[in-house]
Parts: sequence; C-alpha cells; structure tokens
Amino acid sequence: MHKVRGILPGVVLAALMAGFSQIIINLGLNQWIGASVLALFLGLFLNTLSFEKQRFIEGTELTRKYLLRLAIILMGATFQIKQVVEVGKISILVMFFTLLTAFLGGHILGKVLKIDWKLTALISSGTGVCGGSAIAALAPTIEAKSDQISYAMSVTFLFDVAMVILFPLVGHILNMSDIGFGLWTGTAINDTSSVVAAGYAYSNIAGDYALIVKLTRTLSIIPIVIIYGYIYQKNHQNKLGIKQIFPWFIVCFLGMVLLRSVGIIPNSLGILLSKISKFLMTMALFSVGFNTDLKSLRKLGYRPMMHGVILSILVVIVSLLVQMMLGQM
Repeated sequence: MHKVRGILPGVVLAALMAGFSQIIINLGLNQWIGASVLALFLGLFLNTLSFEKQRFIEGTELTRKYLLRLAIILMGATFQIKQVVEVGKISILVMFFTLLTAFLGGHILGKVLKIDWKLTALISSGTGVCGGSAIAALAPTIEAKSDQISYAMSVTFLFDVAMVILFPLVGHILNMSDIGFGLWTGTAINDTSSVVAAGYAYSNIAGDYALIVKLTRTLSIIPIVIIYGYIYQKNHQNKLGIKQIFPWFIVCFLGMVLLRSVGIIPNSLGILLSKISKFLMTMALFSVGFNTDLKSLRKLGYRPMMHGVILSILVVIVSLLVQMMLGQM
C-alpha cells in the first residue's frame, strides 16, 4: 500500500496532463502539434515552477519507463501486413534512401558536430522513421536520458511545424500528383499529426496515401531498435543474448501486428487500442518532460539542433530526388 501511495500522485498527474493536452489539441491545434508533444512541453513547463515535485517523481518515472513500451506494443494494432505490402510496392525504394540518409547522414553529422551517440541516434530515428514514436521506441533500448529524449522530440517537432506550411506550397509549385505528394509527405515529414495536416492540405487522396505510407514507414522501428540494441549491448560489453538484442516490447509489437493482420483483433478493437496507445504515449511524454533536467538540456547547446535541421532537410531533398528518378511525381 505504501508503494502504491508513492506511485499514485505521479501517475494521476501524468494522466490528467495527458487528458488536458488532448482537450487543447481538439480545440483546433491538431494541425500543428500532436497531444504527446504538447504534453512533453507541459512537463517541461511544470518542471520550471516552484512547488513540491518530489511526491510526483516516483510515479512519473514509472510512467516514463513502462508506458512508453506499452504504448509501442499497442501501436501494433494499427497495422495490417496487406496494407504494408501494397504501399511497399511503390514506397519501399524511397523509404530505403530516406532511412539511409537519416542514419548514415546522422552518424556522420554527429561525429562532425561532436554530439553524444545516443542523442544522435534519437534525432536520426525521429527524422528517418516517425518522429516521437521512433524516439520513444528507441529510448529505453539504449537507456537514453530524459533530457536527450526531450531535445530530440523538440528538434523533430520544430521542423515538422515548418513543413506543414511549406510542403503544400512546394507541392503546388512543382505541380506534384496526389500520389507523388502523399509519398513525399509520408516519407519526409516526421510526426503523424504533421503528415496528416500537410497531406490533407494538398488533397484528400494525398492525405490518405501519406498516412498509409507513414504507418508503413513506422514499421522500420523494428530493425532499428534491434540494431541499436545490439550496438548498445556490444559497447557495454554485455553478454549478447537474444533477450538483450531483441527487446521484449518489440516482440509484443510484432505479435499485435500479426493478430491485427489475421483478423483476431477486429477493426473496431484496433481503433480503440490505437487511441489507448496514443493516450499512454502522451502520459509517458509528459513524464519525460517533467523529469528532464533543464540544466542538462541547456548544456546540450545548439549543435544537436543544427544536426536535426540539416538532417531533416537532407531527408526532404533525397525523398524528392528519388521520386523524380522513379517518375512518381
């Protein structure tokens, strides 16, 4: 009972802030920012206020650590393998080059700018895969700190806000087809809310296609988490067993994808689990912000921001160039 009393205040605070974030987003901000990112910033803001924070630390630490994993698992109910196969026929080559740019380019930029490899990995995964979801999936695997997670989230969010405005304008200037624009948006913009906003600003067809491409792109979380799990364990000279290299929550994620694909999880339940996943993610990211050491965040400086901006621009350009070569515009 004492343990529950220690945890409860932080969990309740995270749940309340997640609900508050969703309410604010539903008032009309959903075209600019997702509830999870808003919750992250709310956590950072509360961190700056003078009140007794210690009673909330244990619960928010538990929320940060475990709800990120649970949210990723439930996200698997969003996917059906047949959708991935259909979209993959057109988008797989574009995704390959954007992911290669994000991770190889991110590694090189990280070395040049002398950025900690964990922060480099988080920014690269957020840029290459799917923004906050990828950062959230990778963070526990490499044991990233709260300040590193917060910084990586902030970098990808700021870029996405700019792209929601610029992408439709550039698409019309280039006279892109609906499918071409959807493919470009789905492979080059990070967060799902930003992909949806930019895609549907162009056309309904572009929005639908961009969202499917984005969800397909999200599946690359699986090999990325496994690879980084291997690198992390090897760097720490740990015994490289399958349990260490292949995190259990990714196995559960794959199980959810399989259950959704064969129809054991019906569409109505899949939609419900997706909503629960987003709420848990929002709770977890509030807790990340609330537990971030702001002094450490300031010490990270401007170089990670440069890293994220340069890398994002490279991914946007590469996605466009590959489509031009494939004649998909």
